[in-house]
Amino acid sequence: MAGGTVFMVGLAAVLVLMTAVWLASVQRRDASLVDRYWGLAFVLFTGVVWGLSGWPLHGLWIVLPVLFWGLRLSIFIAWRNWGHGEDGRYTAMRAGRSERAFAARSLVTIFWLQGALVAVIGLPMLAVVQADGLWWPLALAAVLVWAVGLGFETLADTQMARFRAEPANRGQVMDRGLWRYSRHPNYFGEIVVWTGFGLLALAAGGWWALPSAVLMILLILRVSGVTLLERRLHDSRPGYADYVRRTNTLIPGPPRG
Repeated sequence: MAGGTVFMVGLAAVLVLMTAVWLASVQRRDASLVDRYWGLAFVLFTGVVWGLSGWPLHGLWIVLPVLFWGLRLSIFIAWRNWGHGEDGRYTAMRAGRSERAFAARSLVTIFWLQGALVAVIGLPMLAVVQADGLWWPLALAAVLVWAVGLGFETLADTQMARFRAEPANRGQVMDRGLWRYSRHPNYFGEIVVWTGFGLLALAAGGWWALPSAVLMILLILRVSGVTLLERRLHDSRPGYADYVRRTNTLIPGPPRG
């Protein structure tokens, strides 16, 4: 099946998933449900395009990494947010709107938009499964890069979860473990993961898919990740300014001072 057709079917599958999640969010009045399905949407997109491409064996080079990464991310976010209600970002979007108006708006600007982003950012997955094969030395290096990133973000998330579980740490700045060397080690790990996905696309000859991996990295840095969180923490965490002074923003390094 032609790559364009495969992409469109994959996109349609993700939009169906996001529409179902939107229906659940309307019932529960919790638009942040979309965050729990972000990783799973990539798993779905990758599985669909792999199947429509004839289940090529070399596709496992990217199918398995996406499966492990997507499941871990969705399970972690669901566990972390369980019982905490809607994320403040979405609550702020509700302000001044009726339930019906917000529901209609959120379908397009939150759920369908994220579904479309999954398909566009997922082009490295399409590039790999549609290729005739991969240059295995680069593919092996790419998977090693991906594994380092996944391990890094998993450890960072685990350390933060343990820190937050201690009542004495409420409102305090996390500056232990990996967080001593980077203010956002989880996002650093995520960027390394997507660098690995981009390298896999390159190993398949899919240079045209590299901008998608770059887009994901830019979203992490400038939109939904580092920049947004830095702004919130400056306002809500006493001592965060001092933490900023002595700790690298993203790339781990020795503390200053």
